[in-house]
Amino acid sequence: MWRLKIGDHGTKKDPYIFSTNNFDGRQLWVFDPDEGSPEEIAEVEEARLNYFKNRFNVKNASELIWQIQILREKKFEQTIPQVKIGDHGEKITHEIATTALRRAVHKFSALQSSHGHWPADNSGPLFYNTPFIICLYITGYLNIVFSSEHRKEMLRYTYNHQNEDGGWGLHVEGHSTMFGTVFNYICMRLLGEGPDGGENNACARARKWILDRGGATGIPSWGKTWLSILGVYDWSGCNPMPPEFWKFPSFLPISPGKLLCYCRLTYMPMSYLYGKRFVGPITPFILQLREEIYTQPYRDIHWSKMRHFCAKEDSFFPHTSVQNLLWDTLYNVVEPVLNRWPLNQLREKSLEIAMNHIHYEDEASRYMTIGCIEKPLNMLSCWVEDPNSDYFKKHLSRISEYLWVGEDGMKVQSFGSQTWDCAIAVQALLACSLTDEIGPILMKAHDFLKTSQVTDNPPGDFKRMFRHISKGGWTFSNKDHGWPVSDCTAEALLCCLHFSMMRPEIVGEKMEPERFYDAVNYILSLQSETGGVPAWEPTGAPSWLELLNPIEFLDEVIIEHDKVECTASALKAMTLFKKLYPKHRAKEVKNFIAKATKFIEDIQKSDGSWYGSWGICFTYGAWFAISGLVAAKKTYSNCLAIRKATDFLLKIQCEDGGWGESYRSCPNKKYIPLGGNRSNLVQTAWAMMSLIHAGQMERDPTPLHRAAKLLINSQLEDGDFPQQELTGVFMENCMLHYPIYRNIFPMWALAEYRSRLLLPEIF
Repeated sequence: MWRLKIGDHGTKKDPYIFSTNNFDGRQLWVFDPDEGSPEEIAEVEEARLNYFKNRFNVKNASELIWQIQILREKKFEQTIPQVKIGDHGEKITHEIATTALRRAVHKFSALQSSHGHWPADNSGPLFYNTPFIICLYITGYLNIVFSSEHRKEMLRYTYNHQNEDGGWGLHVEGHSTMFGTVFNYICMRLLGEGPDGGENNACARARKWILDRGGATGIPSWGKTWLSILGVYDWSGCNPMPPEFWKFPSFLPISPGKLLCYCRLTYMPMSYLYGKRFVGPITPFILQLREEIYTQPYRDIHWSKMRHFCAKEDSFFPHTSVQNLLWDTLYNVVEPVLNRWPLNQLREKSLEIAMNHIHYEDEASRYMTIGCIEKPLNMLSCWVEDPNSDYFKKHLSRISEYLWVGEDGMKVQSFGSQTWDCAIAVQALLACSLTDEIGPILMKAHDFLKTSQVTDNPPGDFKRMFRHISKGGWTFSNKDHGWPVSDCTAEALLCCLHFSMMRPEIVGEKMEPERFYDAVNYILSLQSETGGVPAWEPTGAPSWLELLNPIEFLDEVIIEHDKVECTASALKAMTLFKKLYPKHRAKEVKNFIAKATKFIEDIQKSDGSWYGSWGICFTYGAWFAISGLVAAKKTYSNCLAIRKATDFLLKIQCEDGGWGESYRSCPNKKYIPLGGNRSNLVQTAWAMMSLIHAGQMERDPTPLHRAAKLLINSQLEDGDFPQQELTGVFMENCMLHYPIYRNIFPMWALAEYRSRLLLPEIF
């Protein structure tokens, strides 16, 4: 049976893994055939079967495998009776609201790990698994790293998320795409399925989808790269990724340091593999694959004509004629020159520089790398350089931390959301005003946040390696990851500041002031001239660089952009810090707050909404923006932006009292409701808290009562809330699954509702 292990499991006998904080927050799934009682195994199988039967209605897993494990270990029982609100004028009393809240807190507290965080999945995209499988297949480690049980669960995940038309989407709720379908077809074949194998004829149906739409030549550029590496596509059908780029000086209009870190760190290993024109072993199996995914014989394909071809299902950001002219120039003029003597020696030097950067990033992230897209590329690059190197072996030791097991199967995560989830969970729990009941829970969470802060800058001459400072920040996942994010830092800082005002015998000793100062210094370093705050590194690159975006299915991926959520999170943290530590960089903090406030007001859309970049979408943006403005002493009466936002939210409330926004709002950049006027409980909670912060209870609390009724009546028997649609997103077009949001945000909204209205009876 699968078990989630927390911490240093398996590390003591592994010389290739190391940690900066004794592996706090590390989580990995391990299969033990001797684990699990018959009752527990039956419960897991029932969860899998129920998911399978309902998979086209609710496509996101509910974390039931982990919940079954932890709740049995803690012998959890929901002892607080369930409450419901009738439809015939029944009132929501203070007692009912408190009961519903305590039930949610009781259940959620039981899900906390021994390290103090809340383990959770962070997946959703359907192109994450395949690069890991291709990398391990090429290197000969597929059946060593992934046991038969791993492969079984990966296939389960693949089958469960196949669309009814036979294809797979970019993410679990998306329409079928060439990228998703070719990658998952390759995945099934590499994991042992025959051309016509797989559950419910999965392979045959997938191949038909591919061939009916012109074959795999229509796969986007990232897919072309991985298929070339595998040997089932030709490098001459890819647009150039010259490694000489890493030698460009910073004064040029385009240079490595100007790129968004994710873009930079993806194309770094891609350019290395492209420069090497690396291709894995051409086995009979690879030769067979070549004949399965194209509409004409492999040898007859005119590869150079395929460079700009992308299936219409995948083309979210189509290349412009100017961009195609640039690629053609690189392909037809620059590349032939760089591959001839004497400039081919420059190519060799450039490959060496690219590899040095890869090694630097690997070491700085303890071989986790910045994310799951980069991890297999870096790992394969290390193997290509030297199959027996310690670099490659260190990569192998960190693979398991990317895997997550749900009732829908095993999937690769983005890289884990431990710190982010913990920070928002803490704020939700603090809002409940139930400290006497959950003191030990808060203390463990506080300890986790304290041990997760990044305490050093990247090693060596980090600026030469295109890195920004990191000391004082918090990452999205854990300290070892090493890449702090502005909003993760701000939300964690906010938690620790709140804990510093509480009794240490309840929540533990507060952080030292110097560590607060480090966090503030990091946040201050990120603010742009606009007043906004980006996610990872300071902005400053020209916006026209986005026109060169080579990734057909994502947008705003070339340079850093200021985000309303990052700005609002930083604004909340800075206002509280200013109150508690008024002397530290006082003028700069004051200016930061003023500029951030103005930025949020300035970027509001004409309909009163804000575009959310990390959640879906305008509902999410509104919650952050309003909470940030309120922290800066803005109110409904003195802030037009809050009044416009309130009007926007009230206009889109659903008939059942909730709010529900489609993921299509993100790529379309306009508000689109869920089909059938459905509500989503997480989005309902965001909108509800937005209105509470905006003072709606003082004007007309009826919309809040209706929303609270929906949350209370939707609560499950055990205190949980049902899993619904996706609520996360990145790069505008790819959705993310945050299953823990359904636990945190309805609980948080009920807490705000109960405490802010302050009425003995709520009508």
